[in-house]
Amino acid sequence: MNKTNNSKLTGNSKNLRRNMTKEERHLWYDFLRLLPITVNRQKVIGNYIVDFYIASCKIVIELDGSQHYEDKGIEKDAVRDKYLESLGIKVLRYSNYDVTLKFRNVCEDILKNIDECPNTTSSVTT
Repeated sequence: MNKTNNSKLTGNSKNLRRNMTKEERHLWYDFLRLLPITVNRQKVIGNYIVDFYIASCKIVIELDGSQHYEDKGIEKDAVRDKYLESLGIKVLRYSNYDVTLKFRNVCEDILKNIDECPNTTSSVTT
C-alpha cells in the first residue's frame, strides 16, 4: 500500500459512489462530470475517502452536511485537511446548503480554483 491508496477502503468507496447524497448527485451530474478534465468520485486517499478529486490539479472537493459543523466533525475535518494538504492537495469545502441554494456560486468557485491550477493549459468552461 502506498501512502495515498488504501485497499481496505475500496469497497466502502464503491458503496459511497452507488449511494451518493442528493447534493453529491447534483454537483456530479449537473456540473463536475461535464468538465473537460477527469474528476473522480469517492476517491480513496490514504485513510480517507474524499467526495471528489481532481488529480491533475490536486484538488479535493468536499460537501459538508450538518455533522461537519459540530465540534467533533470540525476536529476530524481539520486532521483530514492537514493530511491532504501535506500531500500538496488543496481542499475545497462547501456546505450542502450552498450546493442546494447557491449552486452557481459553488460551480464558479470550483472553476476559479481549477483555472488557478498550474497543470491546466487553458480556462475550463462548461
